[in-house]
This record gives sequence, C-alpha cells and structure tokens, in this order.
Amino acid sequence: MDILVTYDIADTDGAGAARLRRIADICGKYGQRVQFSVFECRLSATRMARMKGEIEDAIDSDHDSVIIYRFPGRIQDSTTRLGQECTHKLGQPWVL
Repeated sequence: MDILVTYDIADTDGAGAARLRRIADICGKYGQRVQFSVFECRLSATRMARMKGEIEDAIDSDHDSVIIYRFPGRIQDSTTRLGQECTHKLGQPWVL
C-alpha cells in the first residue's frame, strides 16, 4: 500500500528535538522524504503496523501529531507536483 506520513512535533528544542529526529529516522527507514515533515512510503500491512508502533512509541501523544494517509492505488496516480521535482521516485532503487 502507498501511504503519506506527515508529522508536527510540538517542541523542536530539547526533548522535542530528539523526538523530531527519531520520527524522521523512523519514517526514513520505511519511505522517502518529500518535504521536511512529509514522507511517501510503499509498505506491506505488516511493515505499516510496525512503523505505526515505532511512531507511537516515539511521540508525545499529548503534544505531537502524526497523520498517515493511505492511497487506494499508487501514490503517483493521486499526486500533482508543482515546482521543483523530486529526484527519486517511490519504489525505485537508490543509486549512491
């Protein structure tokens, strides 16, 4: 399934900065960053559940917000990009 993960960490100083880095690291394991706090991911149901659990363990649920949007098909079919193009497409291998 294709999903979009967005997050807003309430405090970006001190403990909030650590949570912000942790959420970015978790999302980076499962997908590709397309904006500062937005990741596109292509996941199986098992990997989706694993990612959600990791995120739930990392956030302060009283202050932080994470929204996961699930797309009925390929995310590219539901996306219109304006401005600068993303250099890497979802599902393509990274060549370093």
